[in-house]
Amino acid sequence: MPAYNIPFARVVCDGHEFKYIQEVLASGWLTTAGQCRIFEEEFGRAVGTAHALAVNSCTSALHLALEAAGVGPGDEVIVPALTFTATAEVVRYLGADPVIADVDSETGLLKPETVRDLAQSRPRVKAVMPVHYGGQSVRMLTDETGPGLLEMARELGLSIIEDAAHAFPARYQAGGPKVGSLAETICCFSFYANKTITSAEGGLLATGTEAAAKRARIMRMHGIDREVWERFTAKTPAWQYDVVAPGYKYNLSDVLAAIGRAQLERAEEFRQERERCARRYLAGLGTLKNLAPPRLRAGLTSADHSWHLFPVVLRPGGPDRDQLIEDLTARGIGLSVHYRPLYRMKYYAERYRLSPADFPETEKIWAGTFSLPIYPSLKDEEIDYICAALAELAG
Repeated sequence: MPAYNIPFARVVCDGHEFKYIQEVLASGWLTTAGQCRIFEEEFGRAVGTAHALAVNSCTSALHLALEAAGVGPGDEVIVPALTFTATAEVVRYLGADPVIADVDSETGLLKPETVRDLAQSRPRVKAVMPVHYGGQSVRMLTDETGPGLLEMARELGLSIIEDAAHAFPARYQAGGPKVGSLAETICCFSFYANKTITSAEGGLLATGTEAAAKRARIMRMHGIDREVWERFTAKTPAWQYDVVAPGYKYNLSDVLAAIGRAQLERAEEFRQERERCARRYLAGLGTLKNLAPPRLRAGLTSADHSWHLFPVVLRPGGPDRDQLIEDLTARGIGLSVHYRPLYRMKYYAERYRLSPADFPETEKIWAGTFSLPIYPSLKDEEIDYICAALAELAG
């Protein structure tokens, strides 16, 4: 038997989760209502946004965001190659086409310059979906390293839909505004079970734009012009409502919102614990010649990173990635890979005739990447065990 059994992800739910769930059950109202409204208000204050709309997944939030931005058939949306399929699939939901872009091989992030070049050469591009990969933000704001994506998109007339599934709580610059606070963008978060905070299943759309928030609020619940809680608490009869668009069923229940509220209360505590893990990994793996740890983007510090993931990359000439994963798994270490690039997925490769040769920077990551466990309850001795195993097997 291995000396340790360390899962890749481990949920921490020992705060007020049970208390808030009990309150929901006692209320007799289990679907979208008061707890969801409170969760939205609290999350909005936490990131500094005018509008926060809770939904049943980050995928739903991304879909609503694109729809609110007016993306439709014939349009193109730039998405990074290194992301989960949801980032690209929601573009197809609306009949538009994803333009898959190479990412920076050092950080896994979409570069503003890449977006500019693609948008200038493709007149159908209407929006861009930067992914704050691993928990650190794309360069959204202009700084000493160059123009930010926000400025470039403004000049090019592009909408920005931020995929922040990994990036709560994180910041755009060292000590700067929090991810989700930009007034001009629509930012989407995930509360899936293995994310930085969880509601078991869930997501949220944050924006400073009134028109986008209004549209998303209607479309998340069948295109009805009055929300459920409002209909059943107002003096006007609940059955008096109108359908103004063919919407979706994307609302978040109060039971799940109750879990999210409890997790939100500890979001910064959890982030600090993951940063502790990251710092210990960096110290323990720093001398390994065959392994490249994650690298911070210029303009960010460790405290500005949410540390949702700790992806490492085997350097050329090192051990085989797949065999190393098998060997580490045999020692009781849970691992994952983030991600098999979109252009290597059958659907996108065949539909858009994509080749790995077109994405040289992403290929440098894909060839040797895998992710190590990182979560608040991960113990120092478990991290040391993982580092020792990597030193022995990967050198």
